[in-house]
Amino acid sequence: MRSRSLRAGVWFCAALELGLGAFIVLFPTRFFALSWVHLHLPYNEHLLLDFGVSSLAIGVFLATAAVLRDRRLTRTALAAFLVFAAGHALIHLRYLHHLPMTRSVLLVSALTVVALIPAGLLFLTRAGKT
Repeated sequence: MRSRSLRAGVWFCAALELGLGAFIVLFPTRFFALSWVHLHLPYNEHLLLDFGVSSLAIGVFLATAAVLRDRRLTRTALAAFLVFAAGHALIHLRYLHHLPMTRSVLLVSALTVVALIPAGLLFLTRAGKT
């Protein structure tokens, strides 16, 4: 993994997941209070904490890939994050009716960008580029 932009991108993804996971684990009720999170559904601390530690695990996986710079590990970590990020975006599409139009557009846009980042980074890891 020689590309500085690739490594920076993997670190960005790791920081995103580690930050999100830490926030959820430390402050689950504050995270749930966000309008695009609760979506008028009942609070479930257990599920939130599971989501938080899953985000931490993905962040650790990505950070390890950034440190070790192994192509296969990097591709696997990015693929795992892509599956999560794309799935997360698709799940939120089911609940847009709970949000005002502007907030729905912003949420879908943000989640789509988050899913496109690991996809683009995976492209940078193709044979001969790392």
